[in-house]
Amino acid sequence: MSGVLLLIGVVVLLVVVVLVVKVVLPGLTRAQAELPYQKEPVLFTPAERSFLAVLEQAVGDKFRIMGKVRLVDVIKVKPGLSGSVRQQAFNRIQSKHLDFVACDPSDLSVQFVVELDDSSHQRSRRQSRDDFLDKALAAAGVRLFRFPVKRTYTVQDIRGTIFGAQKEQET
Repeated sequence: MSGVLLLIGVVVLLVVVVLVVKVVLPGLTRAQAELPYQKEPVLFTPAERSFLAVLEQAVGDKFRIMGKVRLVDVIKVKPGLSGSVRQQAFNRIQSKHLDFVACDPSDLSVQFVVELDDSSHQRSRRQSRDDFLDKALAAAGVRLFRFPVKRTYTVQDIRGTIFGAQKEQET
């Protein structure tokens, strides 16, 4: 008789454990899966932070610099395309980000884009992305400046590249 009671007790315990595993734990997992986010510790890499500080000095109050801007917030697909062509064009720009975007401080209109190229830009897949980005921005009439990642930057070099190109464009 005590063996039967022990067996019934073990079965009841197993049923309770199975119910807890099937009912309670998935509820916790589901709640955790609904908002599975955590804070990103830093917005910029050390190289990007270093470059941003010098870029801001180089442009002074002539431009306001924004970082990590979505490409789709800078350029858009031209109107008049068929639905599928429009969607394909949008898909190509929707998940890409730009390192830095310089805006006119008075109205925040986009003036130019700056990309900081590290060693990842040597990979063929990244070069394809860069080529597409160059062409897409050019097609939209947005000037792009590329700077290689370096240990240090000078305000004069960045200023000369950006403002020298602007003077060329004006002439």
